Amino acid sequence: MPQLSLSWLGLGPWAASPWQLLLLAGASWFLARILTKIYTFYDNCYRLRCFPQPPRRNWFWGHLGLAKWRRLVSEGSARLDMFEHISLMTLDSLQKCVFSFDSNCQEQPSEYIAAILELSALVTKRHHQIFLYWDFLYYLTPDGRRFRRACDLVHDFTDAVIQERRCTLAAQGVDDFFEAKTKSKTVDFIDLLLLSKDENGKKLSDEDIRAEADTFMFGGHDTTASGLSWALFNMARNPEYQERCRKEVQDLLRNRDPKEIEWDDLAQLPFLTMCIKESLRLHPPVTVISRCCTQDVALPDGRVIPKGVICLINIFGTHHNPAVWPNPEVYDPFRFDPENAKNRSPLAFIPFSAGPRNCIGQTFALSEMKVGLALTLLRFRVLPDDTEPRRKPELILRAEGGLWLRLEPLSAGAE
Repeated sequence: MPQLSLSWLGLGPWAASPWQLLLLAGASWFLARILTKIYTFYDNCYRLRCFPQPPRRNWFWGHLGLAKWRRLVSEGSARLDMFEHISLMTLDSLQKCVFSFDSNCQEQPSEYIAAILELSALVTKRHHQIFLYWDFLYYLTPDGRRFRRACDLVHDFTDAVIQERRCTLAAQGVDDFFEAKTKSKTVDFIDLLLLSKDENGKKLSDEDIRAEADTFMFGGHDTTASGLSWALFNMARNPEYQERCRKEVQDLLRNRDPKEIEWDDLAQLPFLTMCIKESLRLHPPVTVISRCCTQDVALPDGRVIPKGVICLINIFGTHHNPAVWPNPEVYDPFRFDPENAKNRSPLAFIPFSAGPRNCIGQTFALSEMKVGLALTLLRFRVLPDDTEPRRKPELILRAEGGLWLRLEPLSAGAE
């Protein structure tokens, strides 16, 4: 299977499997088809409620740490680093979706979650040290040894889940296993990978499943956390839009107790969706991507990019092009009003890339951001911090020193 090497990013043992989605070339998309089926499965309202929260099962609500935020605010810690808290939230929810495992990492330490966060930090650090791109040098350093230990811990956790699930499958049989999981609404990422087959009836190996699950955890938490953190930042900077979003959520949930968001509700939040999209334009979580040309590409000036050349695509630059986006540094959600967007090229807005290699997790990520933003605004007023953050592009778009905002709890009546 053709694949692109990510060893120069420090992803050696992490991204070693040819099944890994990030490494798949256009010629081999069996796994992508499996994962598309998985996301379609998750997109179904009935099956998606895989986050238990008494008194009823409800998607995602049980993993949004608003109770923790309220406690911190009541204790005088009204100033919070959004990246720190939202990264834990996205990891918490992903671990539930991938493994059906409640880590409670927002309230107590978790070795597995700590290893994921350490790997993210080490990959970012290695990316800026050119002499450590070679694995044989990197693994001689203290960081390289830490990387190996963290990889081993993450792999061991995933292997244990896979083996436990295979034992259950063998004991119950595929049909009974899947029926019980579907009835309890707890079908997860591992289950669907275990049950998937290629066109020849061949199942994925344990190593393939592990690589996909680990990649999903590694790549899925930081990007969503970045998007949601910057969305809250833009809400704080634009209180009039924040109030309009809050009213939209309040109107939607007016006669509900408890105030919970269902899957079908996500299509009933048009202004909040516009605000999230404008935030993704202004602060795209991934600022640059690379793509390999599968054919010669003729440019308008007559020059040709030959087939096989790897090109860097500047998403941040595309989103800040004044020829496409007038006053690009201004936060204006009405850019994404359907009337204003209908004549704009679909390639002007590419926070999830575009074409056959776009992010197939974008529906899940955007839905997670909608729920997170809606429930946060329902319970808190978000205020800007005294210091102006500076953008810090790493593997994802961060802020130097963290993205600090202040929170004020809303009264019960205001909710």
